[in-house]
Amino acid sequence: MFNFPIGVLIDSFKLPLDEALKETVKIGAQGFQLFTAKGDNTPDQMDKSQRRELLRKVEDAGLVISALCGDFGEGGFINPERNKWVIEASKRILDQAQDLGTNIVTTHIGRVPEDPNCDRYKIMQEACFELARYADSMDAHFAVETGPEPAARLKAFLDSLNSTGVAVNLDPANLVMVCDDDPVQAVYTLKDYIVHTHAKDGRMLRKVDPALLYDGDIEEVISHGKVFEELPLGQGNVDFDNYLKALEDIGYRGFLTIEREVGANPAADIGHAADFLRGKIASL
Repeated sequence: MFNFPIGVLIDSFKLPLDEALKETVKIGAQGFQLFTAKGDNTPDQMDKSQRRELLRKVEDAGLVISALCGDFGEGGFINPERNKWVIEASKRILDQAQDLGTNIVTTHIGRVPEDPNCDRYKIMQEACFELARYADSMDAHFAVETGPEPAARLKAFLDSLNSTGVAVNLDPANLVMVCDDDPVQAVYTLKDYIVHTHAKDGRMLRKVDPALLYDGDIEEVISHGKVFEELPLGQGNVDFDNYLKALEDIGYRGFLTIEREVGANPAADIGHAADFLRGKIASL
């Protein structure tokens, strides 16, 4: 029996938090993910009493927080000097997550290069070793979002850490839109690391080297035409029937967290996505 809880990246509503909480309840979700790397909800902006107050609101609404999003952008963990403060800031978000009832922080670490002997690979490894140790000490996870590289390359990188303190937030649309990688196979490839997922759909419009999107001049790339488009669930190239079946096969019981980054009416799109997922779950 398929039984995945449905969540929403609450910032996708583009509403103040209290209003977004009401919308989350309205669509019948069981929980939500909150972005805390910037804005009003960072660890520095939210002291212990404010965290307790937010958790009370969440519980009063009958919800849980599935994960925090701790993505600081700018390529992830590829710059040794910048890594010093980004690692410490990431740890503070994991501390915050614990106060808010979750042990998962999703992030982007940067595009994993093909050559494991190059300097960038080693810089990313060093950062992730430290993050993994901290997460392991709390029985928690920094969950890397899929997309910048194929699933097999990400798995090899994670295997080198000998830990699930750095794990996976599987976004099937990113794999389809950027890497032309199969999300269904990705579930089986990354099965030992998946702790959270984003429910998103899309399609690739033209194939380009992902390095150009993540490390190059993205404006220059896009000036030659759109590379991909995000679409409402069921309208893109993610095979949700087999994707959900694969998640069931590996014993995943975590959230399907709806993320909607585009569109004029996000609340309607998120509501459609929740209905879509419930229908798929019920039919499998």
